[in-house]
Amino acid sequence: MKEKISRPLAVFDLDGTLADTAHRQRFLESKPRDWDAFFAAAPQDPPLAEGIALARQSAQECEVVYLTGRPERCRRDTEDWLAAHGLPDGRIWMRRNDDRRPARRTKLEILRRLARNREIRVLVDDDELVCEDAERAGFRVVRARWAAASAALRDAQEREGRT
Repeated sequence: MKEKISRPLAVFDLDGTLADTAHRQRFLESKPRDWDAFFAAAPQDPPLAEGIALARQSAQECEVVYLTGRPERCRRDTEDWLAAHGLPDGRIWMRRNDDRRPARRTKLEILRRLARNREIRVLVDDDELVCEDAERAGFRVVRARWAAASAALRDAQEREGRT
């Protein structure tokens, strides 16, 4: 039996890496945070040119997959957004709706699972804690530093496990 040769994976985060979330940060700055409004506004995210270009370039040698902290209930909007901005087709790994673990834990768990059967050429993410943990685990990382950082989003990713 012939073994199927698979292309390596290029793994891309969405929020702050491919999608500019600045216009919806206001929903995270109030107490309590308005998560429904935050995610409902995601379809209006402008694309981040640097991330989009890197994803398209990566697709020439790799299979592109998306690894996001967005909850599963956002899948349709996410698929539509990726298609509308001409991003490469690829599997989307999303957080279970009830999963509130920090993004660095959920993402590293999925990266390790993917790495069992495939080479992961690169992870592209804007979350410094995700990047640090991925590098410590031996993954090659590109830090997406082309969007304005949001303290509210960082806090949500780490403390509330929401994105």
